[in-house]
Amino acid sequence: MTDTKRLAFSIIRYLHEQLESGNLSSGAQESLEVAVQCLETAFEVSKDDQSLDVPMTLPEIFVAAVGKSQVNNNTTTNSISEEQRAEAERLKTDGNDQMKVENFAAAVEFYSKAIAANPQNAVYYCNRAAALSKLGNYAGAVQDCEQAISIDPNYSKAYGRMGLALASLNKHTEAASFYKKALELDPDNDTYKSNLKIAEEKMDTTSPTAGMGGVDLAGLLSNPGFMNMASSLMTNPQVQQMMSGMMSGAYGGMGGGGGGPAAAAAAAATGGGVGVGGGGLLGGGVGGVPGGAPAGDLSGLIQAGQQFAQQMQQQNPELIEQLRSQIRNRAPSAGNEEQP
Repeated sequence: MTDTKRLAFSIIRYLHEQLESGNLSSGAQESLEVAVQCLETAFEVSKDDQSLDVPMTLPEIFVAAVGKSQVNNNTTTNSISEEQRAEAERLKTDGNDQMKVENFAAAVEFYSKAIAANPQNAVYYCNRAAALSKLGNYAGAVQDCEQAISIDPNYSKAYGRMGLALASLNKHTEAASFYKKALELDPDNDTYKSNLKIAEEKMDTTSPTAGMGGVDLAGLLSNPGFMNMASSLMTNPQVQQMMSGMMSGAYGGMGGGGGGPAAAAAAAATGGGVGVGGGGLLGGGVGGVPGGAPAGDLSGLIQAGQQFAQQMQQQNPELIEQLRSQIRNRAPSAGNEEQP
């Protein structure tokens, strides 16, 4: 039943796109609106139910199906006419031109038509994967890269683009394996080397950053400059008064956590989120408080951490900016992609 709902969702989404195109007469628009309502009622789905979304739009599925049908026909006849090949190359060139002016949706259409004309060419799938990635359709890009690789297992660019799509889906371990394969086929490609390094760095990002918006807690708490600044602030009478409330019974003590106020300040000062519960900022709760701590207590602790961070910012803004810069530099790169 799920596949049926997915098909209905794809049709409904396509009809909504037609309604939003503005190319329909008022009568046709009214008819489509009724059709959408009937489909939503009959199949109990909504256009807002993203759990039913599929990697490709209905027109893309149609073009792909036509392409596969063409593959089967060509398997039987074992030939593609020179006219078909020439037309496919012309369509590919048109797609490349659209990529240059960043009209990625049009590029997808041209590449899809090229595939329909000659579905045995891995380049067309690989180029469409690049366009789909630019549109944020990474799952569709993965499928096209798989098809390109099945046609030409030695096509390095298909492995490289597969790595980019997987990295964009936060599948960095898989991405690294495809970058390595791309480098086996093209050892001197600096783009593959750079992207492999980024993927491997992302693979090394482990639990210390979980729930903290990317803040490396272990790294911050081992940073001498950060800890010296935190220790200095702890001697400030105003800070001591603030911390005494946090260490009182109202917050259940500071034991059992993963860094106390310094950790809370680390997250606040560097722009990270404050995680709560079992996998939160301080391990088994905030400041040693179990995950079920009262909301008021938790709010007070977060506020105290933010105040602590503000004082650190005032005392040594250069260090805080350096920490922020280090975290920003660990973000994945989406720009290292070859042109079709």
